[in-house]
Amino acid sequence: MSNLPRLRTFVRDFTDLIDEVAPDEPSILERGGPLLEDLIANDDWLPDEFATPHPDHYQQYLLHCDPRERFSIVSFVWGPGHETPIHDHTVWGLVGVLRGAERNTEFALGAGGEAPQPCGEDVSKAGDVAKVSPTIGDVHRVSNVSDRPSVSIHVYGANIGQVSRHVYDEQTGEQQSFVSGYSNQVLPNIWS
Repeated sequence: MSNLPRLRTFVRDFTDLIDEVAPDEPSILERGGPLLEDLIANDDWLPDEFATPHPDHYQQYLLHCDPRERFSIVSFVWGPGHETPIHDHTVWGLVGVLRGAERNTEFALGAGGEAPQPCGEDVSKAGDVAKVSPTIGDVHRVSNVSDRPSVSIHVYGANIGQVSRHVYDEQTGEQQSFVSGYSNQVLPNIWS
């Protein structure tokens, strides 16, 4: 895959959107969704090294981070059967499936000592875009439901690999902080 100008155009258009409407989260989610839909409508731009699954767990590859960390773009790569723990984001996000299919199970958090309760579930396929945010629902678990690698493109309202977030114990609801970081050591050169 080598049509990186598609990613460059998305970065430019999303930067313009942030310049225009930030910090108006509803406008970012409403107007950013179609931009992400346009990007994932074509599967000819993501370099293979940012779509490589690990045999044991999902990978999160940074594709771009706004210089002021107002948003970041990452590819999540899931092998068959891979899933996240129950977690939050603490910032807005858009998630678009580029390849495969992913199950999103939403959770409601109970009081201390209570297990998180599933409160919704859907399966997203290639071309679908979903929204997350502390204001609309931010606690979920994601899993690959296809028999091949699944790749989704995520846009978050921060440098998500550096944000302190939380995972939740499925039995007790106990919250633990984590910072995800990124799987890659280099970024795609969108300027070539």
